[in-house]
Amino acid sequence: MDWTSFRRQMPVAKRWAYLDHAAVSPMPQSAAGAIAAWAADVAENGDVHWSDHDRKVQEVRSLAAQMIGSSPDEIALVRNTTEGVTLVAEGFPWQPGDNVVFPADEFPSNRYAWLNLQSRGVEPRPVERKPGRPIGGVDVDELAAACDGRTRLVAASWVDYATGFRRDLAALAETAHRRGALVFVDAIQALGVFPIDVHAQGIDFLAADGHKWLLGPEGAAVLYVRSEHLNFLRPLGLGWNSSPAGRQYHELGMAIAPTAERYEGGSLPAGLFLGLRESLKLLLSYPAEDRAARALEITDEACRRLTAAGATIVSDRRGEKRSAIVAFQMPGKDPRAILRVCRDNGVAVNSRAGCVRISPHVYNNDDDLARLVAAVSGTP
Repeated sequence: MDWTSFRRQMPVAKRWAYLDHAAVSPMPQSAAGAIAAWAADVAENGDVHWSDHDRKVQEVRSLAAQMIGSSPDEIALVRNTTEGVTLVAEGFPWQPGDNVVFPADEFPSNRYAWLNLQSRGVEPRPVERKPGRPIGGVDVDELAAACDGRTRLVAASWVDYATGFRRDLAALAETAHRRGALVFVDAIQALGVFPIDVHAQGIDFLAADGHKWLLGPEGAAVLYVRSEHLNFLRPLGLGWNSSPAGRQYHELGMAIAPTAERYEGGSLPAGLFLGLRESLKLLLSYPAEDRAARALEITDEACRRLTAAGATIVSDRRGEKRSAIVAFQMPGKDPRAILRVCRDNGVAVNSRAGCVRISPHVYNNDDDLARLVAAVSGTP
């Protein structure tokens, strides 16, 4: 696969060796252009072309469904991952004495929502990682050990944000279902580079914001709710967008859309979703298996070069546990100093949990890695 054409669509590559997609991704030119065109049209024409914009926004549902292997009717357009997590956590029919199991060092979005359920008599069960494991390295068998007959939900990230530990989603779902529980997946750190089939893998709920591996803007995200759970998960914040009457605002009575659109409530940030639409179209023009292979190829090469430069790779890089996130340390060097030197040399990286974190996308290349290693090696 020739990734140079993808790279040409990323303006950020002209200036930066951008290796920070696990934080906030740059957008392709097509996405930035769609947002700018929408803003200009609204400024000049108000709502005259509202229906045209809305039709394109609705396409995001189908594009997201294509990416995860679901039906468009199972996709809700939400504003961020946290909103998706909250809709599941607060809409779930909990009973006092129920419990929810999740890794203890999840990102706050997939931790606070479950801890917040204590006031409703639900027991949060955060699972600590075993000694010697990298941050985020709680595996499926450890989550299983925390489950019992009152476990209603198992929640976990597909890929850990700090060190990139990747979980087997099919095993996660099978483990939860075998214990009579459902499974929620925070997919934000993998969706866009790794293939997924939520139906085949048995996933019940999934949420992901668009501003990381999906190369979209902040403020546009997707929530997946398996069709059989649509009447099980109570919708919150009902509004005109929750109604099956659509744009027939004069319809009276209380009726809820038969699709995941019921969870959307009010108006969506149309311009942002128009940008996400373009990013999804770009990603879907490349086979998912090729995107995944490229992500692993470039991170494996980064690990080789960094190790040769004296780095210690903290991430678990064994087989299917690898992701597009790599955390490393340089003995005797402060991660914050490495970040400063990298930024001064046009290399965008980040730091989490005392490590330097890189997160390249499929369009990054050998030149970007060379600039990274040169900056890291030159840090006093």
